Amino acid sequence: MANRILLVEDDVSVSHIIATALKAEGMTVDSCKTILDRDVMMSRGKYDLLITDVGLGEDDGIKTLDTVRAQDPDLPIIIISAQNTLNTAIRASETGAFEYFPKPFDLDELVDGVRQAVRPRKNANTAISIEDESLPLVGRSAAMQDVYRMIARLLRNDLSVLVLGESGTGKELVAEAIHNLGHRKSGPFVAVNMAAIPADLIEAELFGHEKGAFTGAVNSAVGKFEQAQGGTLFLDEIGDMPMHAQTRLLRALQSGEINRVGGSKLVRLDVRIIAATNQDMPALIEAGKFREDLYYRINVVPIDLPPLRERASDIPALTNHFLNQAVEEGLPRKQIDDAGMKALERHPWRGNVRELKNIVYRLVVTARDDYLSQAYISQILNVEKNEEQEQLAQSQFSNLVRSIVVELVNADGEDHSVYVRALEHFERPLLEEVLSIANGNQIKAAKMLGINRNTLRKKLNEYEIDPTRL
Repeated sequence: MANRILLVEDDVSVSHIIATALKAEGMTVDSCKTILDRDVMMSRGKYDLLITDVGLGEDDGIKTLDTVRAQDPDLPIIIISAQNTLNTAIRASETGAFEYFPKPFDLDELVDGVRQAVRPRKNANTAISIEDESLPLVGRSAAMQDVYRMIARLLRNDLSVLVLGESGTGKELVAEAIHNLGHRKSGPFVAVNMAAIPADLIEAELFGHEKGAFTGAVNSAVGKFEQAQGGTLFLDEIGDMPMHAQTRLLRALQSGEINRVGGSKLVRLDVRIIAATNQDMPALIEAGKFREDLYYRINVVPIDLPPLRERASDIPALTNHFLNQAVEEGLPRKQIDDAGMKALERHPWRGNVRELKNIVYRLVVTARDDYLSQAYISQILNVEKNEEQEQLAQSQFSNLVRSIVVELVNADGEDHSVYVRALEHFERPLLEEVLSIANGNQIKAAKMLGINRNTLRKKLNEYEIDPTRL
């Protein structure tokens, strides 16, 4: 027999597209636009699946699902919505919905989800409740929808998660959301930055230590694992973890037990692990800097956070969020007009959401007017851009100097001529480049270099540089 689908969608075009696609799969589709019609149709017959929108005129497709559950507790439900926030994804998950698709959705994905949903039924998951809209992640872009859906799927289990993304994208916020909205929310959330702990102390930091275990261990101490018992341990920048600590971490995750440094008593673990990194983990494994078996242990479910430049449509929402946050912290209320917001959207945001937050706060503190103009925003962004370029140039120059000096030291050995040879490496190409920019004009080149023309002429003779040939 053909599967019977009940579709509740008040947008006629969307309803027609979905119904046509499902009928092409050999399914029978009954469509309606309201909650009242949904309940009437369900009272008349049995369905294999309910597909419902959230916004149905004055009604809420999620809030009214109690009536559906009362009629058919095991009925699979797929929720679709244009209210594509993290809160909507969580609300959909609370209902025990089989799947949630934010609009605009991929029709092939929806059809595939329907195929899976109409397979032999299993009992619905126990719902998890949240109380308000004060959620840590902001943005409705398609890229963030995948993140929200994945978070919603992780709330009822303890699968290990690896959050991937550039610095400043909000990896710890994702970890906090999984913890605070999940079934471990009553337990502690403990965060530790692997890059901030000295290599020789990292094991004691994670697993604790007994008195006298090493020099300076005047008392016993509980490690991060024990502090996180019953909750979540967030291992940030795990790609920076030294190999010896990786080995012990792997052993702990495999056995579910730890013992403190210098101790023998085993402690049984009840901790969920969420790790994060901004590094290329396969490249680290290839270079022998990260254990492949540990990588697969922590990377059960990966969540890839997009950089801000790939979700520029979220910048207005994020900006307004930070403006409101600034007010809550006692700073004056500011507003940004459309032109100013466009300027923010065009910025590359190499520092991602963290950089945007810092800029918003800088604008709020430094601007005299209540309205932040495009001109003032562009001025602040250009100052930051110039600072970034200067820092980049200094970094590149330092790296160049370092590489040349290392090369000269290795080549000269005990010859003690590094200073002279380093000057030769820098001075000749410097003179040639400046003369080229000055089109061979020695007076202009001397001014650019900040030296006397006679000094320049002497240097050109010394290096046998012919300015007419540059």
